[in-house]
Amino acid sequence: MNVSLLQGWLPVTMKVVAVLALLAAVGWRDSRWRLRRLPVALGVTVLLTVLVALGVLYLSGITDPLPFSLWVWAGVAIMALTVLVVGWRGGRWWQRAAVPVAVLVAVATGANVINQETGYYPTVGDAIGELTDQPLPSQITVDQAKSITGKTSTGRIVTVDIPTTASNFNHRQELVYLPPAWFRSASRPKLPVIEMIGGEFSAPDNWIRIGNAAQTADAYAKKHKGFAPVMVFVDPSGGFKVDTECANGPAGKAQDHLIKDVPPYVESTFGTATDPRKWGVAGWSMGGTCALTMAVTHPGVFGHFLDISGDLGPNTGNKEQTIAKLYGGDAAAWAANDPMTVLAHHPKFPKGVTAVLMAGDQEARQTTQMKQQLEPALHKAGYSVHLTVLPGKHVWQFAAGAFAHDFAVLAQQVGTPGSRPTAATANKPEPAPSLP
Repeated sequence: MNVSLLQGWLPVTMKVVAVLALLAAVGWRDSRWRLRRLPVALGVTVLLTVLVALGVLYLSGITDPLPFSLWVWAGVAIMALTVLVVGWRGGRWWQRAAVPVAVLVAVATGANVINQETGYYPTVGDAIGELTDQPLPSQITVDQAKSITGKTSTGRIVTVDIPTTASNFNHRQELVYLPPAWFRSASRPKLPVIEMIGGEFSAPDNWIRIGNAAQTADAYAKKHKGFAPVMVFVDPSGGFKVDTECANGPAGKAQDHLIKDVPPYVESTFGTATDPRKWGVAGWSMGGTCALTMAVTHPGVFGHFLDISGDLGPNTGNKEQTIAKLYGGDAAAWAANDPMTVLAHHPKFPKGVTAVLMAGDQEARQTTQMKQQLEPALHKAGYSVHLTVLPGKHVWQFAAGAFAHDFAVLAQQVGTPGSRPTAATANKPEPAPSLP
């Protein structure tokens, strides 16, 4: 279950098996096969692979670049099926039997290529746990959480069903992390809160399963007498393949859910702080863009944000495509939610608002944008900005390490008991693990 899907023997074995199965399906056969039918199969394979690639690129709505090796493995699967059809006559039983093996393993290899690019499923166990919706460690219900009083060494993950009174947004099940200090007495402490948002293709539990957010908070709490921020793992999309960029638009009022539904529920259910100076929002990739957008457009809700590898604003392509898809063609709605536009025209933000910006040294676009455009704009608007560039690329493993690296800074900024935000600590976060 702990076998890596990102490196090591399993990904290599999958590739070898797919190639060997394809070679077995093709076979040597006779001269008629080698000189006539096999070239036809190759030509058909190339044509179909190109058509599949174009269809995915232009019809799927995916804006991030896809690795070339994905199409190689798609071609392997298509080649196996083409060989089955073109070479059915004259093919032996074992050659036909090799075709489904080649197809299935090639498709799995292609899917894992995407997984390796994003770091979505680090191990076989992670994939099975996510796909079968297995409970998370220390996962309990709200009623169970409220019944627990006493000393605990770790926090708990609480499943919540947040009403959509303000947004009517159709969201998936969301989760809340409660630190050890929350359980010490029946009189619950008014702890600060951080909303946690994942990437474009994500589920609310990704920050826990892949991003190690609960482990990071537990490690912080262990050093701070059980105190850490409450974290809310929210659903900004309503579905794995839905890209809302946390905007109110044709896909639903995602932003209203995150702004108007989530805070009141968390405050009333868990007795947390209500002051925006004690609320933050954090995210990676699309989630980083969401954190930036919601913080600068709703400073009365979020006084702090952590943007890991986000863009300068919500986007699904160029400006025209973004306005059409995310805002239903409403250019005014785009302008009201474009962070750079808001920062350029907004009067000074309230004193004490903070921004933590993080990117990997292999993320040239995000690093350049944060250094040259976003950080100066935030400073000018009154934000206190903490920018860090760490070794790493655009994968979940980088997000996990980056979050652990600056979690202490964010916890201090939202006013976690036992921590004191100072210029020194803001520039000297606690020691961090090495990043991929």
